[in-house]
Amino acid sequence: MAVKLDAIRNAAQRVASSLGLDVVDVELATAGRERTLRVLIEKNAEGRAALKAQLASGAENEELPEALREGTLSVEQLSGVTHEDCAALSRDLSVVLDVEDLVPGGEYLLEASSPGLDRKLTKPEDFERFKGSLVKIQTFEPIKNNRHWQGRLTETKGESIIVDLGAVKQNSKSRKSGVTTVEIAFPNVEKAQLVPEI
Repeated sequence: MAVKLDAIRNAAQRVASSLGLDVVDVELATAGRERTLRVLIEKNAEGRAALKAQLASGAENEELPEALREGTLSVEQLSGVTHEDCAALSRDLSVVLDVEDLVPGGEYLLEASSPGLDRKLTKPEDFERFKGSLVKIQTFEPIKNNRHWQGRLTETKGESIIVDLGAVKQNSKSRKSGVTTVEIAFPNVEKAQLVPEI
């Protein structure tokens, strides 16, 4: 009974789109007999644009997070997802998953949540969107004898990204490499995530 994550991801995106949301990631975690299907969501581009407009209007809005109002958090870093968004996605997606039998084999727990401030970066569009943010990257193949890099994502260039290593204190291996920036090809990125700056 193989679970087809691509089919689940497609179903989740269909449901999310109808609610003004985007699916960031879908993962199935298994611990013994317990199965948890996690769907990470955020406001879609229009929803983020509405948040930006609300913030730019200058109106005192207590609904916006304090870090966003103070400028220590950008709208792009904030998923903008509410409890109501998560509840609506869970309700609608569970029906689709059950009707289409996309999670065979009995019971599972469906969790819908924000990707968080330390969200994963998986697509080239993610790297473009979060340019200027601190990132932590692990590569498949070493670059300058190192697979772990942390710094500020300065640009995306064709099929690669450029990370400024001077933005954070580096580990000894990174310091010994003697480089101040590193260029990493997208196919060499094993894991990448944002590093919260609060």
